[in-house]
Amino acid sequence: MTDRTSDEIQLVGDDDGLAVIGAPGAVERFLDSIGLLSASTDLQIGRALEIGSEVAHVASDVAENSGRYVKLTRESAERVRQFGLTPTKTPGVSHAMIGTRGSIEKWIQIESGAGSLGTNPVLLSGVGGLMMQLAKQSEADELKALLLRIDEKLDDARRNERDKVLAKMDRAALAIKEAMAIREHGGNIETAWGKVDSESGTLFEVQALALRSLRALADKMDRKKKVGQLAKAADDVEREVSVWLAVLARCFQLQDEFAVLEIEHVLETAPGDVGGHRRALFEAQRERRKDIAMTTGHLIDRMRRAGAIANSNVLLHLPAARSVVDSFNSTAEIVSEFHAPLGIEDERGSMVPTRWMDALNDPGQLKTAGVEVGTKTVKGVVAVVAVALPFIVQSKFGGNRDA
Repeated sequence: MTDRTSDEIQLVGDDDGLAVIGAPGAVERFLDSIGLLSASTDLQIGRALEIGSEVAHVASDVAENSGRYVKLTRESAERVRQFGLTPTKTPGVSHAMIGTRGSIEKWIQIESGAGSLGTNPVLLSGVGGLMMQLAKQSEADELKALLLRIDEKLDDARRNERDKVLAKMDRAALAIKEAMAIREHGGNIETAWGKVDSESGTLFEVQALALRSLRALADKMDRKKKVGQLAKAADDVEREVSVWLAVLARCFQLQDEFAVLEIEHVLETAPGDVGGHRRALFEAQRERRKDIAMTTGHLIDRMRRAGAIANSNVLLHLPAARSVVDSFNSTAEIVSEFHAPLGIEDERGSMVPTRWMDALNDPGQLKTAGVEVGTKTVKGVVAVVAVALPFIVQSKFGGNRDA
């Protein structure tokens, strides 16, 4: 784009992120102006120029440019939407060519020209392929960090349980690790791909096992009705859910790295197919996220229902009720933490335990307790506990009477 202003840049967006392409200074100034420079990484735009002879005629227009990529969050996606990216002939990829008129603070749309990526579907597909690789690698790195955090919370028994399941993926994990090392050091991609192309079935098998196990935990909550039983079941779920989320996180991390290699292989061997292949991977990713969102959502809903039952039975079951609510909040937190790298929206929030003194003034709580043990017995229990409770709280919590 040597015949254009140095402030001119091109934006390429897909389902996960944004690529900014242009003169290095303009790219950095633009990203800085929208607060995303520190979150960006090098796109290695030169790779997109190598995907086939069809793009040779535009190479001179873009060869002097650089590119940076940002994996978008929901908040940053809102900031980018103002620049009016429009769909292209490459499915799932949007494009805009923008520049400034006198001030870097005011980016405005300009017409596309000969150097525009939007006029070359093959080059645009190549850029889309690179963007997906970076998105997958970013997600894999986030999942690695999540695994370390989960590991810190697991006791020895649960860690051993997790490791037994993960061992089923050892062969695939080692093959992917070796192939990624070959790619990183510029080795032959055909050799790298040959090490992993038969391993995806193992990952799917372990993923299916983990999802079935999470569904079983939800069913376990469904079968319990009494508060004491719910407290025991919720405690089991709280401890077990971390095991299976750790297994899923490892599955998804390996699947992301597998996808990086798969896209690299297609870019190398069949560059004209990269657009369709990228969309197929996006659809598979969408289905995977939908499946995990439904499974974890079902589990959290069952635990929330248990928490509601417990909160309505505080008068006779205060410790057990508190335990159910605490288990729900802990489980919801780890599930939300697991959702974050996958881009799954989570707005379920936490549950507040009902205080005993509030329950004492709630006719519904009195009625529920009366159904369980009889109204006269409830009145007697309430009278005794009401007298004793301040002393119990004083002894246990050192004067904190928020019971």
